[in-house]
Amino acid sequence: MATSNSPDSSTPAEVAAPYGNGPAGNIPANIPATPAAAAAPADAARKPAARIRTHHLHQAKLNGERFAMLTAYDQYTAEIFDQAGIEVLLVGDSASNNVFGNETSLPVTVDELLPLCRAVARSARRALVVADLPFGSYEVSAQQAVATGVRFLKEGLAHAVKIEGGKFYAETVRAMVQAGIPVMAHIGFTPQSEHSLGGYRVQGRGDDAQRLIDDAVALVDAGAFSVLMEMVPAETAAAVDAAVSVPTIGIGAGNATTGQVLVWQDMAGMRGGRMAKFVKQYADLRTSLSDAARAYGEDVRSGQFPGPEHSF
Repeated sequence: MATSNSPDSSTPAEVAAPYGNGPAGNIPANIPATPAAAAAPADAARKPAARIRTHHLHQAKLNGERFAMLTAYDQYTAEIFDQAGIEVLLVGDSASNNVFGNETSLPVTVDELLPLCRAVARSARRALVVADLPFGSYEVSAQQAVATGVRFLKEGLAHAVKIEGGKFYAETVRAMVQAGIPVMAHIGFTPQSEHSLGGYRVQGRGDDAQRLIDDAVALVDAGAFSVLMEMVPAETAAAVDAAVSVPTIGIGAGNATTGQVLVWQDMAGMRGGRMAKFVKQYADLRTSLSDAARAYGEDVRSGQFPGPEHSF
């Protein structure tokens, strides 16, 4: 893999930044620094957890371990997921649908995503923060992609970026990596291309599986530190994972990948309506929040809130 983001097993432990670390942050002491550290002695677990880096994800694949990834778009979800031990947070262009109220991911802009990215990066003390490059911000040229990626690292404080597309974008990835921008590749169903793909359709079935393998290999050879696959048959995703040395991440791509990602509003039951087949809901926040709002409204209208205990 032609990238400096995948050191070998001799990589030394990370040392303190020579020019300072910015504002001090409180990292929960009971969260291991990497997936492998989960089995470390109790005294090691009490030490402050280190920032997860791309090479930690690479090591997870080498060790046969798994890691979790969730979207986050604001301070509180970033803080909560980070403290819960989620290894990677994605400031996705899915904010278009889940924050800004658009029907698709296409309308969201760089200037809309940058403040969300900053909020997440400032709040996550341990997780690797990856930012999506939105539609129209990298397709014109490798130079455009580098310029956009630089903005997300400088202004958004992201640690890496993600772009959609196959081997056509290999040289774009190469240019970004050479500029010092870690890149996560996204293949399979790519939401930014939904119109050219004919809607939300599974990719990589049958003979089309080889195309995805070729895409992944080309992108990894160009320097991508990981490959995300969306809506891909489990058998195809397993073949892609076997063909590349970097960790793969799945969303609707079976369980052979090193990592899994979900949109947090889907995972936590915040969003209503029909869910995709690959979504598992771990909570029903929509009902909980609705009940809380209803109870609050009733208390206000009845005069029960604020009571004496809430007044000065």
